[in-house]
Amino acid sequence: MSLHLTPIDTVDNISRADFVNNYLNPRKPLIIRKATQSWPALQKWTFDYLKEIVGDQTVPLYDSSKADPSKAINASASEMKFADYIDLIQKQPTDLRIFLFDPIKHAPKLLDDYRSPTDLMGGFLDKYPNMFFGGAGSVTFLHYDIDLAHIFHTHFNGRKKVILFDYKWSERLYCIPFATYALEDYDIENPDFEKFPALDGIEGHAAVLEHGDTLFMPTGYWHWMKYLDGSFSISLRAWDKSWAIKAKSLYNLTIQRKFDNMMKARFKKDYMDWKEKLAIKRAQNALTAGKP
Repeated sequence: MSLHLTPIDTVDNISRADFVNNYLNPRKPLIIRKATQSWPALQKWTFDYLKEIVGDQTVPLYDSSKADPSKAINASASEMKFADYIDLIQKQPTDLRIFLFDPIKHAPKLLDDYRSPTDLMGGFLDKYPNMFFGGAGSVTFLHYDIDLAHIFHTHFNGRKKVILFDYKWSERLYCIPFATYALEDYDIENPDFEKFPALDGIEGHAAVLEHGDTLFMPTGYWHWMKYLDGSFSISLRAWDKSWAIKAKSLYNLTIQRKFDNMMKARFKKDYMDWKEKLAIKRAQNALTAGKP
């Protein structure tokens, strides 16, 4: 019993035609090693520099504990001054992470330090990047992004392990109904196949990102990430051309999210228990039917 994880294709650089034909259109992940060579951020964005420009900001922190059924999925565990958090992750391992931080809101000059890869595709939300910080050993739980954007995820100042799965494996990954994350009771690095048999035979990709590497994650890709060092990443997002995917994104962000939050607030643990049981049932049915 095992997951079937293959390396993510890796190139130094790639032409627009090769990217569109071999990765964007077939929706296949790719690591581009030198996509950031022209970015001032590649050398400029050190921990000390970020502390200097946004260190006084208070940031929400997230840990590896299972989600509270009475709270929204993005509810934080605690908060801390950004500079104090950076000192922490440089000093020792911690499971505390910063999720969806936008330092550009506080320091607009950071906009000059990176470039969206418009030479490869269009549709970028240039002024709305997301940044993610983690201490050594911290883990981002298995999920796909609710807005279904294509993501160019660039890593800085350390290493990060990533595991990816195509959206077609959602049911076999024990996707929680009315949500975009998986059952949190298994470790995708070392799954218990006796307890979670639907994971056996799932095909995915794995890699370790290093400083300056850019990972292209196509729309809907499931991703799990583990910080091997205290480090950080920036995600640039681009819309898919498909109107069906845009409509699904709008549904996820409005109807599904509001319904799920309302049900959690009203029924709390009973609702979450029902969703987890349904995720297990659907995974078993998909396995029995030989899906994806």
